[in-house]
Amino acid sequence: MMSVLTETFTSQMKEIASKVIAGNRISPEEGLYLFKEAELSELGILANLIREKKHGDKTYFNRNFHVEPTNVCLYTCTFCSYSRLIKKRDEGWEYTHDDIMDIIKSYDGKPVTEVHIVGGVLPQYDIKFYADLFKAIKEHRPDLHIKALTPVEYHYIFKKGKVTYEEGMKLMKEAGLDSMPGGGAEIFHPEIRDQIAGGKCSGDQWLRIHEIWHELGHRSNATMLYGHIEKYEHRIDHLEQLRQLQDKTGGFQTFIPLKFRNKGNQLSHLEESNVLEDLRNYAISRIYLDNFDHIKAYWPMIGRTTAQMSLAFGVDDIDGTIDDTTKIYTMAGSEEQNPSLSTYELVNLIKTVNRKPIERDTLYKVINDFSETEFEEDKIYKGYTSLPVINN
Repeated sequence: MMSVLTETFTSQMKEIASKVIAGNRISPEEGLYLFKEAELSELGILANLIREKKHGDKTYFNRNFHVEPTNVCLYTCTFCSYSRLIKKRDEGWEYTHDDIMDIIKSYDGKPVTEVHIVGGVLPQYDIKFYADLFKAIKEHRPDLHIKALTPVEYHYIFKKGKVTYEEGMKLMKEAGLDSMPGGGAEIFHPEIRDQIAGGKCSGDQWLRIHEIWHELGHRSNATMLYGHIEKYEHRIDHLEQLRQLQDKTGGFQTFIPLKFRNKGNQLSHLEESNVLEDLRNYAISRIYLDNFDHIKAYWPMIGRTTAQMSLAFGVDDIDGTIDDTTKIYTMAGSEEQNPSLSTYELVNLIKTVNRKPIERDTLYKVINDFSETEFEEDKIYKGYTSLPVINN
C-alpha cells in the first residue's frame, strides 16, 4: 500500500501519508504543508483512502427542506448576500409563526425527514417565538427532525432573554430541538472574524454553545466559510479548534466547508476560489478532521458537477433534496439558482460517479439503500411517492 501511494510523493508527503495510512493524526504544521505544497492528486489519494475506510463507496443524502424565517438582520456581515438591514426591510421577508407552520404543513404526506431552520436575527424572533415554534412542529408532526438555528441566533436570543447558554439550550431541547446545523462558524480566528462578521458571537462562543448542546446528549454539524480574505493558517486554526472540541465531546457528526460566493455583498471585489481549490479544501478537511465521521459537499452552493467530483476527494455526503427552499446561496450567485433535486436525480447523480446512494435521516440512520435499486423517474417524482424502508 505504501509503495503505491508514495512512489511519487516528496519526503514530507511520504511522512504525512504514512501517518494517514496508519490512522494517526497529522499536526497543524503538516496541515499547513498540505495546503501550501501538496499536489491535488496526492491529497485526493489520501482523502479518498480515509473516505473509503470509513464509508466504502456509500454516499449519503436526505430528504429535507429549509425554512428561513427572515432575511432581515441586525448584523452586517461583509460576506453575506442574503440579509437585508432593518432600514431596508421592505426588500426582505419576515414570516410569522403561522406562516412557518403553513410551510411545514405543505409537506404533510411527503416523506421528508428533516426541516432545517435558519435565518436572520431580529428582536421578534426570541426564545418564546422559537420555543413555541418547535413545540408546534412537534405537535403537528412528531417524526419530523428539527435541525434549527446557529449559535449566532442562540447567542442573541439568550442574551436578549437574560438566560445563560446552558439554560437556553436546555429550553430549546425541551421545546423539541433535535440537532443544530453548522452555520455561523465562518472563520474562528478573531483577526478574520472581526473583519467579516463583527458583532456576531465570537468563535469561542460558537464553540461553547455547541459544546453545551453536546453535553445535553445531542449532535450538531460544523462549517467553515473559506475563499475570501482568510489565509491557509486561518483555515488550519479553524479545523484545529473543531478537532479539539470533537476530542472533548464527540458531538459533531458532519463538517461542511462552505465556499464564499461574491455576488451582491461587500466582498464582491474578491475572486471566488476555483474548483481545484474547492477540491483541495475538501480533501484536507477529510485528512485533518480524523475524528469527524462525515464530510459534506453542499451541492446547492458548489453545483452538481463539483459535488460529484468531491466524492473522490474525501466527501461522503451531498446534503438533500432541498426542494427549492433555500435562498442563502442563490442570492450570492451560486450555480444552482433553483436548488431542488428529486430523489431520482440525487440517486443518479451519485451513481454516475460509481458511488452507492444511501438515503439517511439526520443522524445517519439508513432509510433506503438505492445502490441496487432501479426505478423510473415518473415513479419517484420529487421523492414524494412510497418507497421501501430499511429499518436498521
